[in-house]
Amino acid sequence: MCVKTEFVSALPKAVALLGGGAIGGGWAARFVLNGVDVRLHDPAAGALDRAQEQVARARRAFRRLTLAPLPREGTLTILDSVAAAVEGVELVQESAPEDLELKQELLATADQVTAPNVLICSSTSSLRPSLLQAKMKHAERLLVAHPFYPVYMLPLVELCAGERTAPAALNRAATIFQALGMHPLVVRKEIDGFIANRLQEALWREALWLVHDDVATVQEVDDAIRYSFGLRRAINGPFRVGGGGAGTRRFMEQWGPTLKWPWTKLTDVPELTETFLNKLARQAEAREDGISSFEREQQRDDCYAAVLRGLRSQGHGAGETLAAWEESLRKRAPQVANDRGPLAAPTVQMPSDWVDYNGHITENRYLSLCGLGSENVLHHVGIDAEYRAKYGSYFTVETHISHLRELHAGDRVQVHTQIISADDKRLHLFYVIVREGEKAPAATGEQMLLHVAAGTGRSGPVQGDVRERVMKLALLHAELPRPERAGASIRLR
Repeated sequence: MCVKTEFVSALPKAVALLGGGAIGGGWAARFVLNGVDVRLHDPAAGALDRAQEQVARARRAFRRLTLAPLPREGTLTILDSVAAAVEGVELVQESAPEDLELKQELLATADQVTAPNVLICSSTSSLRPSLLQAKMKHAERLLVAHPFYPVYMLPLVELCAGERTAPAALNRAATIFQALGMHPLVVRKEIDGFIANRLQEALWREALWLVHDDVATVQEVDDAIRYSFGLRRAINGPFRVGGGGAGTRRFMEQWGPTLKWPWTKLTDVPELTETFLNKLARQAEAREDGISSFEREQQRDDCYAAVLRGLRSQGHGAGETLAAWEESLRKRAPQVANDRGPLAAPTVQMPSDWVDYNGHITENRYLSLCGLGSENVLHHVGIDAEYRAKYGSYFTVETHISHLRELHAGDRVQVHTQIISADDKRLHLFYVIVREGEKAPAATGEQMLLHVAAGTGRSGPVQGDVRERVMKLALLHAELPRPERAGASIRLR
């Protein structure tokens, strides 16, 4: 069951993380980069360094994932006790090893030293929350919030209530995680392993049998998934087949009987003997390509970012979650310049995948930067999801870009946008793209935008308060000097 909440910024100011391993460090990255202060407790040596490494990887990944302005980063502090870590926080996220007794003691301690209104969540991947609540006095605020690694990239978080969990705690948690850019999924019934891991482990068991019985190698099993239904599953789950209820019924009538055929090992698991483990290790080693684990994690994050961006462009699946998070980031972004000057969009850093074979930012990315300028204007005048659904939005009908200086990966740039003219349907914009620390522009752009009425595909007048804001801003910008290149065509010499 997916919880639908109003997508507002419901982020806590500070959270406590109990455990800073692979999962806890990923939580730290997602919270910090969303502007939340993190208080980390982990007695293991080097815990803070490992968490900071995940924040650094996430920072790089987010620059590839979105150009929406990220908020000012939260702080990351390590504390030597649970009591110190939870002081002044609004949420506690436990990510200790999968040891029931350890988690019970840790959660009971957090329960004792926090105010009763502080939400407490566990990242457990298999333990039922009713077991985790056993030693808690205020168990009504405890629930499972199970993420997936890496936490800062994969948006799913499974929420599962225990016998004593208050419904309000689930709703509150869903709102917080959604504001983090995640997709909260409520597990309807308390069950070991929840939903995704039960599906994942069924596949994992069969994969082990295929290697164990020499049907396939490690590489061949991986290829079978990543070149086929692995791609499909990023778009559709197993039940979106056949087209609607009648189609699903026909599909199951045709293929359902095959589920009784003796194809799989079902719940049997091959014995993890020394011989079998050595086989897995040899095959895994044989396919290594000399890439370091650090480089492999960067490559993994880049692939996730590319898939998520692709899904966002289609408004589908996890891409919808990304788009909603970006919208919230834009709403939270401070306006850089006042109305009497060109509107300055938040500074962005040029991603490395924007470069061409010469090492320069590709031509089409200058158009993307102009798009940031127009998005900033539309946000400023109040065009949001509600307005677009009801009235429509502006669409680009003509563009001219002048490339004045080279931009490179890593450069930080800002787009300044001026309204040249506006009427009921048209919006004429001019952009100046400036590299941080320089006065001379790296490029300029000019666009004519046309207001298109919702659901018609035809031009229509801008409506209501948005029209008033557009005209007011156009009058203010009319007092500015007209840009020298405005209205220019290609110069032939």
